[in-house]
Amino acid sequence: MSAVGRRYAKALLDLAREQGEVDAVLRDVSAISGAWKESAELRELIRNPVVPKPALKAAVDAVMEKLGVSRLTRNTVKLLADKGRLPQLQEVLEALEELAEAETGKVRVEVTSAKPMSDAYYARLAEKLQRATDREVVLVKKQDPSLIGGVVTRVGDQVFDGSLSNRLSELEESLLADGEIA
Repeated sequence: MSAVGRRYAKALLDLAREQGEVDAVLRDVSAISGAWKESAELRELIRNPVVPKPALKAAVDAVMEKLGVSRLTRNTVKLLADKGRLPQLQEVLEALEELAEAETGKVRVEVTSAKPMSDAYYARLAEKLQRATDREVVLVKKQDPSLIGGVVTRVGDQVFDGSLSNRLSELEESLLADGEIA
Protein backbone atom coordinates (compact mmCIF):
# COMPACT_ATOMS: atom_id res chain seq x y z
CA MET A 1 0.00 0.00 0.00
CA SER A 2 1.54 3.33 -1.05
CA ALA A 3 1.94 6.23 1.37
CA VAL A 4 -0.28 8.42 -0.82
CA GLY A 5 -2.95 5.74 -1.04
CA ARG A 6 -2.88 5.11 2.70
CA ARG A 7 -3.02 8.83 3.59
CA TYR A 8 -6.07 9.61 1.43
CA ALA A 9 -7.79 6.34 2.31
CA LYS A 10 -7.33 6.91 6.03
CA ALA A 11 -8.68 10.47 5.75
CA LEU A 12 -11.72 9.30 3.78
CA LEU A 13 -12.39 6.42 6.18
CA ASP A 14 -12.12 8.76 9.20
CA LEU A 15 -14.58 11.22 7.62
CA ALA A 16 -16.93 8.40 6.66
CA ARG A 17 -16.84 7.11 10.23
CA GLU A 18 -17.58 10.60 11.63
CA GLN A 19 -20.52 11.04 9.26
CA GLY A 20 -21.83 7.49 9.63
CA GLU A 21 -21.27 6.75 5.94
CA VAL A 22 -18.72 3.92 6.07
CA ASP A 23 -21.02 1.45 4.28
CA ALA A 24 -21.90 3.99 1.57
CA VAL A 25 -18.25 4.88 1.01
CA LEU A 26 -17.27 1.22 0.76
CA ARG A 27 -20.04 0.64 -1.82
CA ASP A 28 -18.73 3.70 -3.70
CA VAL A 29 -15.19 2.36 -3.61
CA SER A 30 -16.38 -0.96 -4.98
CA ALA A 31 -18.26 0.78 -7.82
CA ILE A 32 -15.34 3.07 -8.69
CA SER A 33 -12.86 0.21 -8.49
CA GLY A 34 -15.04 -1.84 -10.84
CA ALA A 35 -15.28 1.04 -13.31
CA TRP A 36 -11.51 1.53 -13.09
CA LYS A 37 -10.80 -2.13 -13.83
CA GLU A 38 -13.37 -2.41 -16.63
CA SER A 39 -12.67 0.84 -18.48
CA ALA A 40 -9.36 1.26 -20.26
CA GLU A 41 -10.67 4.64 -21.47
CA LEU A 42 -11.13 5.86 -17.89
CA ARG A 43 -7.64 4.72 -16.91
CA GLU A 44 -6.13 6.37 -19.99
CA LEU A 45 -8.03 9.61 -19.39
CA ILE A 46 -6.86 9.85 -15.79
CA ARG A 47 -3.25 8.94 -16.57
CA ASN A 48 -2.97 11.25 -19.60
CA PRO A 49 -0.99 14.37 -18.55
CA VAL A 50 -2.14 16.30 -21.64
CA VAL A 51 -5.82 16.41 -20.57
CA PRO A 52 -6.51 19.85 -19.02
CA LYS A 53 -7.43 19.72 -15.33
CA PRO A 54 -10.94 21.26 -15.80
CA ALA A 55 -11.82 18.72 -18.51
CA LEU A 56 -10.45 15.88 -16.39
CA LYS A 57 -12.44 16.99 -13.34
CA ALA A 58 -15.63 17.31 -15.43
CA ALA A 59 -15.16 13.84 -16.92
CA VAL A 60 -14.45 12.25 -13.56
CA ASP A 61 -17.41 14.06 -12.00
CA ALA A 62 -19.63 12.68 -14.77
CA VAL A 63 -18.39 9.16 -13.99
CA MET A 64 -19.07 9.70 -10.26
CA GLU A 65 -22.56 10.97 -11.10
CA LYS A 66 -23.28 7.96 -13.30
CA LEU A 67 -22.05 5.58 -10.57
CA GLY A 68 -24.22 7.38 -8.01
CA VAL A 69 -21.44 7.78 -5.45
CA SER A 70 -21.96 9.72 -2.22
CA ARG A 71 -21.05 13.37 -1.80
CA LEU A 72 -18.19 12.45 0.54
CA THR A 73 -16.61 10.08 -1.97
CA ARG A 74 -17.17 12.51 -4.83
CA ASN A 75 -15.48 15.31 -2.86
CA THR A 76 -12.51 13.06 -2.11
CA VAL A 77 -12.08 12.19 -5.79
CA LYS A 78 -12.34 15.91 -6.65
CA LEU A 79 -9.63 16.61 -4.07
CA LEU A 80 -7.43 13.97 -5.72
CA ALA A 81 -8.01 15.73 -9.05
CA ASP A 82 -7.20 19.16 -7.55
CA LYS A 83 -3.95 17.83 -6.08
CA GLY A 84 -2.93 16.04 -9.28
CA ARG A 85 -3.29 12.67 -7.54
CA LEU A 86 -5.88 11.02 -9.78
CA PRO A 87 -3.27 8.68 -11.27
CA GLN A 88 -3.03 7.22 -7.73
CA LEU A 89 -6.80 6.62 -7.55
CA GLN A 90 -6.43 2.84 -7.69
CA GLU A 91 -3.89 2.94 -4.84
CA VAL A 92 -6.34 4.96 -2.74
CA LEU A 93 -9.16 2.53 -3.51
CA GLU A 94 -7.04 -0.51 -2.62
CA ALA A 95 -5.78 1.12 0.58
CA LEU A 96 -9.31 2.03 1.62
CA GLU A 97 -10.54 -1.52 1.05
CA GLU A 98 -7.65 -2.92 3.09
CA LEU A 99 -8.14 -0.48 5.96
CA ALA A 100 -11.88 -1.12 6.05
CA GLU A 101 -11.35 -4.88 5.98
CA ALA A 102 -8.81 -4.70 8.80
CA GLU A 103 -11.25 -2.65 10.83
CA THR A 104 -13.92 -5.32 10.45
CA GLY A 105 -11.54 -8.17 11.33
CA LYS A 106 -10.95 -9.35 7.79
CA VAL A 107 -7.64 -10.02 6.07
CA ARG A 108 -7.00 -9.55 2.35
CA VAL A 109 -5.19 -12.44 0.69
CA GLU A 110 -3.87 -12.04 -2.84
CA VAL A 111 -3.71 -15.33 -4.73
CA THR A 112 -1.85 -15.27 -8.05
CA SER A 113 -1.86 -18.29 -10.33
CA ALA A 114 -0.77 -18.98 -13.89
CA LYS A 115 -4.36 -19.78 -14.88
CA PRO A 116 -7.74 -19.72 -13.11
CA MET A 117 -8.11 -22.27 -10.36
CA SER A 118 -11.33 -24.07 -9.46
CA ASP A 119 -13.79 -22.55 -6.99
CA ALA A 120 -13.25 -25.60 -4.79
CA TYR A 121 -9.52 -24.83 -4.63
CA TYR A 122 -10.17 -21.22 -3.61
CA ALA A 123 -12.70 -22.35 -1.00
CA ARG A 124 -10.21 -24.82 0.56
CA LEU A 125 -7.44 -22.20 0.50
CA ALA A 126 -9.68 -19.58 2.13
CA GLU A 127 -10.70 -22.07 4.81
CA LYS A 128 -7.09 -22.97 5.64
CA LEU A 129 -6.00 -19.34 5.69
CA GLN A 130 -8.94 -18.43 7.90
CA ARG A 131 -7.85 -21.05 10.42
CA ALA A 132 -4.22 -19.93 10.22
CA THR A 133 -4.94 -16.21 10.60
CA ASP A 134 -8.01 -16.53 12.83
CA ARG A 135 -9.65 -13.83 10.68
CA GLU A 136 -12.19 -13.79 7.89
CA VAL A 137 -10.34 -14.04 4.58
CA VAL A 138 -11.08 -11.91 1.52
CA LEU A 139 -9.50 -13.56 -1.53
CA VAL A 140 -8.25 -11.38 -4.37
CA LYS A 141 -7.67 -13.63 -7.37
CA LYS A 142 -5.06 -12.65 -9.97
CA GLN A 143 -3.43 -14.34 -12.91
CA ASP A 144 0.15 -14.22 -14.14
CA PRO A 145 1.06 -16.68 -16.92
CA SER A 146 4.78 -16.16 -16.21
CA LEU A 147 4.39 -18.28 -13.06
CA ILE A 148 4.12 -21.32 -15.36
CA GLY A 149 2.26 -23.24 -12.64
CA GLY A 150 1.58 -23.20 -8.93
CA VAL A 151 0.38 -20.33 -6.78
CA VAL A 152 1.82 -17.24 -5.08
CA THR A 153 -0.12 -16.23 -1.97
CA ARG A 154 0.34 -12.87 -0.23
CA VAL A 155 -1.08 -12.37 3.25
CA GLY A 156 -0.22 -8.85 4.38
CA ASP A 157 3.56 -8.56 4.08
CA GLN A 158 4.14 -12.31 3.91
CA VAL A 159 4.54 -14.01 0.53
CA PHE A 160 4.28 -17.76 0.05
CA ASP A 161 5.70 -18.51 -3.39
CA GLY A 162 4.76 -21.98 -4.55
CA SER A 163 5.10 -21.15 -8.23
CA LEU A 164 6.93 -23.38 -10.68
CA SER A 165 8.98 -20.42 -11.93
CA ASN A 166 10.21 -19.77 -8.37
CA ARG A 167 11.08 -23.41 -7.83
CA LEU A 168 13.03 -23.50 -11.10
CA SER A 169 14.92 -20.36 -10.02
CA GLU A 170 15.73 -21.94 -6.65
CA LEU A 171 16.95 -25.10 -8.38
CA GLU A 172 19.16 -23.04 -10.71
CA GLU A 173 20.63 -21.10 -7.76
CA SER A 174 21.29 -24.33 -5.92
CA LEU A 175 23.02 -25.91 -8.88
CA LEU A 176 25.12 -22.77 -9.46
CA ALA A 177 26.12 -22.64 -5.80
CA ASP A 178 27.17 -26.29 -5.88
CA GLY A 179 29.16 -25.71 -9.06
CA GLU A 180 26.98 -28.15 -10.98
CA ILE A 181 26.42 -25.71 -13.87
CA ALA A 182 29.04 -23.52 -15.38
